[in-house]
Amino acid sequence: MSTSAPLPWWADAVVYQLYVRSFADGDGDGRGDLAGIRSRLGEVAALGVDAIWLNPCYPSPQHDHGYDVADYFDIEPAYGDLAQFDALLAEAHALGLRVLMDIVPNHCSNEHPWFRAAVESGRGSPERDRFYFRDGRGAAGEEPPNNWQCAFAGPAWDRIVAPDGTPEQWYLHTFAPEQPDWNWTHPDVRDHFRRVLRFWLDRGVDGYRVDAPTPVGKHPELPDSPYDPLGPPAIDARRFNPYTTFRPEGHDVWRFFRSVVDDWERDNPGRPVFMVAETYAPNRPDLIAEYVRPDQYHQAFAFDLMLCQWHPDALRHAITDALAGRDEPEVSAAWTLNNHDVQRSVTRLGRADATDPHVVYATSVAASFQPVDPALGRRRHRAAVAMMLALPGAAYVYQGEELGLPEVLHLPDEAREDPVWHRSPGVELGRDGCRVPIPWSEDPSTSYGFSPTRTAPPWLPQPDDWGRFAHDVQAADPDSMLHFYRRVLALRRQRARGRFAWRELAGTVAFDRDGLLVVTNPTGSPVALPDAWLAGRTVVLTTAPDAHDAAVVPADATVWLAS
Repeated sequence: MSTSAPLPWWADAVVYQLYVRSFADGDGDGRGDLAGIRSRLGEVAALGVDAIWLNPCYPSPQHDHGYDVADYFDIEPAYGDLAQFDALLAEAHALGLRVLMDIVPNHCSNEHPWFRAAVESGRGSPERDRFYFRDGRGAAGEEPPNNWQCAFAGPAWDRIVAPDGTPEQWYLHTFAPEQPDWNWTHPDVRDHFRRVLRFWLDRGVDGYRVDAPTPVGKHPELPDSPYDPLGPPAIDARRFNPYTTFRPEGHDVWRFFRSVVDDWERDNPGRPVFMVAETYAPNRPDLIAEYVRPDQYHQAFAFDLMLCQWHPDALRHAITDALAGRDEPEVSAAWTLNNHDVQRSVTRLGRADATDPHVVYATSVAASFQPVDPALGRRRHRAAVAMMLALPGAAYVYQGEELGLPEVLHLPDEAREDPVWHRSPGVELGRDGCRVPIPWSEDPSTSYGFSPTRTAPPWLPQPDDWGRFAHDVQAADPDSMLHFYRRVLALRRQRARGRFAWRELAGTVAFDRDGLLVVTNPTGSPVALPDAWLAGRTVVLTTAPDAHDAAVVPADATVWLAS
């Protein structure tokens, strides 16, 4: 696609990520659901976004809160049903919001009917060929088939037991034992996902966020990883295994996905759909670029910006890498500062080590335990958001960041549900802290508006001060984070367009978008702007409430200047 042609809707869209379980509870049982989402769609539309992305809402035993899918063709009963989903689609579309589904192609639930059949059918059966079942090593098969490590800690293999108690074969799971990996060389798996993709498109969804594409496809011989299993970090060790990550076999799968989507689009003119890849590969833009091709994904996430430190060199490097590796960055880049797998940016950016360019979060779930300055974190968060939303490409906003929610770091151990926490065990806090149900009102009796008809407490406990971040409280305050998001999103639509070009000014991250000059100062001192940059321009946005001089960018702030 030539960028001189009109861009597709998703090229510069702002997508609001809905973690269904934590967004809004319509039936009072303490878990978010589709009815709750429908009740709050107006507030999402008022924010100024173009689409919503639903985290997996398929039937699931919820060992990994929906990413262990037991049925790809239905809705989790705790969230609603297909009729509720259809109503949600219709109401979202009526508000001008597109809807993206979350597809999980690397693995399913160990309660998926096909995996149950595989376990029951015995060694060498066709049912087992849909997964990776192998005999173990050692005299009695007591050792795993290879040395691969699991993303959520521990070996990547689990052993099943026959009905008579005899230990049996092992099966592969990249993330957790409850999530067995699909074998994508099996034709049944391809046919299954062809039907899945078309099923939801036929219902009216507008695209897919594809979960964990990088471990899809394995070396056919499943050899030992050349890395010492004690060498990689305990969490997400799979990234260091060349036989299960960024494999050419995986790219064959994405070409298949794209062919299914393109075929559907040809059969349904006027219904453009797209796919965005969850591609984590820190400091490897070459690997990410391989996913964004005319025969694979339309977009891939630029996660380096989300994971890097608050330092001009680190920020600029992250942006440069993401743009340089793509043929059409105006179309293919997908930016975000938060999601359901990462500690919230208000907390990350307020940490004492946030400005140290040598501190890199090796995984999306890891973070340091340095002290946090909440006020500083909020200031930097505003600056980072204003910078990100001016970049070419799409942007993704995770629910609650528009309220400035911090990470909930001090959840009781017994309340934590993330398998990362349980499998580490307890070495990593895991991802529960960014998944705490969001506050809509000051009323604690309704779980701060999360459960207006509350009959049960929220599935994760909310902090006692959660009401001060509530949507209703911030809607009444023109200086709130919520109103800041509304302003910057409206300005993005009007101003952040056209060609991208870097500007040079020591200590800053500065760039131009066809007349819109964006300057971020991620330092602790004010930075004066050159006179030539100010000529004929006025400040149309500043993230610093104490900014009084247009010629100076305050510390930890972003300004937009336009002619």
